[in-house]
Amino acid sequence: MGRKKGTAAGFRPGKRKVCLYCKEGIEYVDYKDYNTLRGFMSDRGKIRARRVTGLCPQHQREAAVAIKRAREMALLPYVIGR
Repeated sequence: MGRKKGTAAGFRPGKRKVCLYCKEGIEYVDYKDYNTLRGFMSDRGKIRARRVTGLCPQHQREAAVAIKRAREMALLPYVIGR
């Protein structure tokens, strides 16, 4: 008997994350709000995946563009540490 997919010992699906921008009613992801955008980046400065951030597809795309714009304006770093 083979194991079913996703039924490993201790596997428990987590809570569904709710999009921060949809929850707060914010329709525009601002590149100048670097404190919020910082939460969507890893400790190395990479943009986190949607399944990690919990953003909806539209806001994930807007957040990625905002992070790239903030990097160009030197509000956020391209790489953190080395």
